[in-house]
Amino acid sequence: MLSTTLRGRRIVLALDRRAEDLAAALERHGAEIHHAPALSMIPHVDDPQLLATTRELLADPPSMLVVTTGVGLRGWFEAAESADVDERLREALAGASVIARGPKARGAAQQAGLAVDWVAENGTSAEIAEHLSTLDLQGVRVAVQHHGSGADGLDEHLAALGAEVVNLTVYRWGPPRDPAAVHRSVLEASRGEVDAVLFTAAPGTENWLQAAEAAGVMPGITEHAEAGDLLFAAVGPLTAGPLLDRGLPALLPERSRMGALVRAVVQHYTPDVADAPADPAGPRGGNPS
Repeated sequence: MLSTTLRGRRIVLALDRRAEDLAAALERHGAEIHHAPALSMIPHVDDPQLLATTRELLADPPSMLVVTTGVGLRGWFEAAESADVDERLREALAGASVIARGPKARGAAQQAGLAVDWVAENGTSAEIAEHLSTLDLQGVRVAVQHHGSGADGLDEHLAALGAEVVNLTVYRWGPPRDPAAVHRSVLEASRGEVDAVLFTAAPGTENWLQAAEAAGVMPGITEHAEAGDLLFAAVGPLTAGPLLDRGLPALLPERSRMGALVRAVVQHYTPDVADAPADPAGPRGGNPS
């Protein structure tokens, strides 16, 4: 155990992807973890929609590829390999100009054998949008590899620039596998029996809040959150959006990374800084990689 900072704290993880990693990191500080993933992840290898779009790109390769996450690009090639079209995909993308959202996306593209032409060094979609605005994309076929929610505005921005957009979401969100666990978590949060709820994807945040609304317990949850007795923490501003839209405070890490999220939560409960909120509502940072 690294510390006892979170000992006695009941923390709900309303997430599916990498939940065990996050749980282990928090438990090393003494937290009591409860899993209530408000959505499920459809694996890329079993995703017929992804494979159909991949075959479309094999038949008509793009002139530009926007890579938004390293894990997403690797997952795409894993899915292509399972369908025995990975070499064809690599050939189809060989002539494309590759835009990467951050160093992780660049590294994954290079590992896949793709030459990267431009990198958003701060890892934000806003940087990519600004760069794309400097290019003549009228009629250009652009493939965009999204993260799970796909809600980064790049498709719409590219379409407004006249590009022909093909989007790939390498993993998609489905309904929660255990709705009872989600229902139980919102009831417990409304009764003050939960110290914190953590989110790593905007659809999961929205689904958890909708479950609370459907159960009629949002007034209690709001009361505890506004009193500072219930912490909502999100990995980045996109993920925090549904909370902020409802006027709920959200703790955000300095960087949109799992490790940074753990550090922010631990710091929040560290005695000498507990009375000085790290960042109760202000979104900042990039998107999850």
